[in-house]
Amino acid sequence: MSSSVISNGANLAKYMDLPQNGKVIAEYIWIDGTNGIRSKGRTLDKKPTSVDDLPEWNFDGSSTEQAPGHDSDVYLRPVAMYADPFRRGDNVIVLAECWNNDGTPNKKNHRYAASKLFEAHGDAEIWFGIEQEYTLFDEYGNVYGWPKGGFPGPQGPYYCGVGTGKVYARDVVEAHYRSCLYAGLNISGINAEVMPSQWEFQVGPNLGISMGDQLWVARYLLERVAEDFGVKVSFHPKPLQGDWNGAGCHTNVSTKNMRLEGGMKYIEEAIEKLSLRHKEHISVYGEDNEKRLTGRHETASIAQFSSGVANRGASIRIPRSVNKDGYGYFEDRRPASNIDPYLVTGIMVETVCGSIPGVDMVAEALRE
Repeated sequence: MSSSVISNGANLAKYMDLPQNGKVIAEYIWIDGTNGIRSKGRTLDKKPTSVDDLPEWNFDGSSTEQAPGHDSDVYLRPVAMYADPFRRGDNVIVLAECWNNDGTPNKKNHRYAASKLFEAHGDAEIWFGIEQEYTLFDEYGNVYGWPKGGFPGPQGPYYCGVGTGKVYARDVVEAHYRSCLYAGLNISGINAEVMPSQWEFQVGPNLGISMGDQLWVARYLLERVAEDFGVKVSFHPKPLQGDWNGAGCHTNVSTKNMRLEGGMKYIEEAIEKLSLRHKEHISVYGEDNEKRLTGRHETASIAQFSSGVANRGASIRIPRSVNKDGYGYFEDRRPASNIDPYLVTGIMVETVCGSIPGVDMVAEALRE
């Protein structure tokens, strides 16, 4: 790898120890017009104690595919705050919603619509846990660690693998794991995936809108960590054609009633509701998902809804332990790795708990 691409951490360290003279740096992050992440930093006069202490800000939306050049200001409204694992100290990462200057949510601000659904169905106490898969590439666009111009051995030894030749870039994964914990995210685990150089981290269980918030921040932290190692992160659901697994964002779901004794009744009712809105859910479950949901490589066909106990080839999987206990949660295996989690969690609560006036998550996804 070219050293010009990798951050020079040793040189940076001596500057990171310099005192900030009572000032705090807030790194604002937001979702851009391509479903990617952008960020910029600003100086605050004192440590913020809550989101209410953070000022509204703005940026040039014409440079992020979020506004035209003749009316380019897009406003950043802080919604969540986390400890900054890169600057440390009192410095913070600020997750912000994007708003147009006419007072409407920006076209990629799907958080606002999802939050309305969660507020309306607060009594359901819906929990989510999302399994974020991703693939690592080197600076030249080759899958990280793979033989130049060739392929590793067939899939088999890589899932949860240990040892040279079975796992790649564990240092990146460990750095990301620690960064998430430092930031205060509810990251619950990591593992190497079926395809070599493909990994997964899990966030949750999280209540309502915080699921989307924390997944976006975890993605941001992953991208930032990868900068230091000169590695590229891909969230494409089928980054490599051929006999290789794709990448998903399996979404685990549980309402209060599902978690109580006899909750299987509510799990089955939810699955029935999901079966009736398969196409609607697929429409917000990520781009290029048809390349992944083929009925092979531990996926169900995108064309047909299915469910089953312990079946990783189904649209919805009921874990074996849940089936045995009679309560718990279910796993939706259809979402792609490049989802907007606000759309996925939003349509889930819409389908399982009920729609509300003025909010339609399918229309929300198409909003310009």
